[in-house]
Amino acid sequence: MFIPRKFKQENIEDLVELMRQYSFATLITQSEVGIEATHLPMIVEKKSDKTYLKAHIAKANPLWKSVKNGSEILVIFNGPNCYISPNNYPTKKETGKAVPTWNYVVVHVKGKISFINDPGWILNAIETLTIIHESTQPEPWSLSDAPDEYIQKMIPAIVGIEIEVSSITGQWKLSQNQPEVNQIGVVSVLSENKDSNINEIASMIKANFDK
Repeated sequence: MFIPRKFKQENIEDLVELMRQYSFATLITQSEVGIEATHLPMIVEKKSDKTYLKAHIAKANPLWKSVKNGSEILVIFNGPNCYISPNNYPTKKETGKAVPTWNYVVVHVKGKISFINDPGWILNAIETLTIIHESTQPEPWSLSDAPDEYIQKMIPAIVGIEIEVSSITGQWKLSQNQPEVNQIGVVSVLSENKDSNINEIASMIKANFDK
């Protein structure tokens, strides 16, 4: 991923936080069958000085057969994004020198993949994923709410995925290349939009601007 210097995000805490907040990621793999994209909710886990991603796929998915353990992979986490009109820039009214663009936040993770068939590992990964995403529900569901024999029958139909992370890079394209007056103009316009995705971009531009 090409990242202009102004847009490069190097704060590891911000990178990991985006990965956790926007955890439905795209796993890119390459094997003898070609390049494949698999869309999965990911768990971010830190162990001592290493970071791991965990996920799972159905055993019916041939990915675990075509991609070898230890293969290099890429995982993409897409954060909020939105179109930016030249009309958002106050300087456009003065000079007319402005063009449309797109603001976005994205994290690329590279690492080595392993496929896991251990029932205990798979059960733990599913339970962790469930706890994370049920935490915002009024009445959180848990694995114990389902009959144990039902869960035990499902486990053999699942393959675990663990990725040992080798690098994390991020691009925060948030109008940093614009003068202050234009950044303020973008925040003002986007903040009025009812779309939560657009509002989030406005908040991130403001937070970035206030640093």
